[in-house]
Amino acid sequence: MLSKKIKFNRQELAGSFGDMGTDLPLIVGMIQAINLNSASVFIMFGLMQIMAGFVYGLPMPMQPLKAMAVLVITERVSAEVLFGAGLAIAFIMLLLTVTGALNWLARLIPLCVVRGIQFGLGLSLASLALKTYIPSEQVSGYILAALGFLIMVATPKSSRFPAGLLVIGLGILYAVFFKIKLASLVSGIGLAWPQFHQPKLADILSGFFILALPQIPLSLSNSVIATQQTVKDLFPDSKVSIRQIGLSYALANLIVPFFSGIPVCHGCGGLAGHYTFGGRTGGSVIIYGSMYIIIGLFFSSVFSQVIEFFPQPILGIILLFESLTLLLFIGDQTDSKQNFTISLLVGLLAFLVPQGYLVGLIVGTGIYYLSAKMNLLVNLSK
Repeated sequence: MLSKKIKFNRQELAGSFGDMGTDLPLIVGMIQAINLNSASVFIMFGLMQIMAGFVYGLPMPMQPLKAMAVLVITERVSAEVLFGAGLAIAFIMLLLTVTGALNWLARLIPLCVVRGIQFGLGLSLASLALKTYIPSEQVSGYILAALGFLIMVATPKSSRFPAGLLVIGLGILYAVFFKIKLASLVSGIGLAWPQFHQPKLADILSGFFILALPQIPLSLSNSVIATQQTVKDLFPDSKVSIRQIGLSYALANLIVPFFSGIPVCHGCGGLAGHYTFGGRTGGSVIIYGSMYIIIGLFFSSVFSQVIEFFPQPILGIILLFESLTLLLFIGDQTDSKQNFTISLLVGLLAFLVPQGYLVGLIVGTGIYYLSAKMNLLVNLSK
């Protein structure tokens, strides 16, 4: 049974890099901002990927909680509060799941709004790729990105070597010749383990108000509801439920804070990224998680050198094609002018407005049901 769900081949290996452009900068940013234990962060993050791969049998990755990550990086929130926030949001998600509130919300929110959320995330990823990642190495970065783009569009799907692997290989070659100091990398190899941490009640409460509350809207819309819809879109025969996603989200965050790991979630962008680059089974995220475990166990003291193997212009190309998968989902709403308009509005709100996922969710759902009620009244009056 397991062998049918999980495969390890060139396609799964290529797919394993599909979410790296989103995850690595946030993970590294948090480690550097508040001096997190890098071994703990990488090892626990990798273990959560492997757990998700075995549980779902799909390329369903775990990602850093984005709203929390941005607040940690910009506001320098302490590590203790971050770990407390992980437990706080685990309790919230567990409560929403076991009470059925999560299923109720999923039924309430119409498909056109979910498509808008996916569209908004796609716009955000494309913007990040084009404005930040690809220009990061200046002229050489543009050349590197252009070569990566050509590889992605010119490599046939039937090729023995998936386009994603060729793009990653290009980035590694560039790093070896221009970025990596092999001597310092080798000298920094050493064994490290996660650090145990016992969260305090005060940190859990502070984490709830400072980090968990801003994260909840994004988690509900993107990590749970849009992720389940993306699973349906990409794997129509799978039976992944909202309840299952909520439970695995909660379980992961009940574990990682005790081992100094960062809070994590599922995400439709990560799923789309793994799929876009070839991942079709849990093998993709198991390989992905194993990379992080190896970095944490053996290279945590020189992780800043290791991540140079993945130049930002190459990560930008990965993000760009990941965003394209998400942007194209809106196509099934074009049959209805009203639903398509709502999807576009929600996407633009999610992309442009502070707390845009929450604003888009509320505004789009409100317009949908208000329009339905008005149409009903018009029909009754005829």
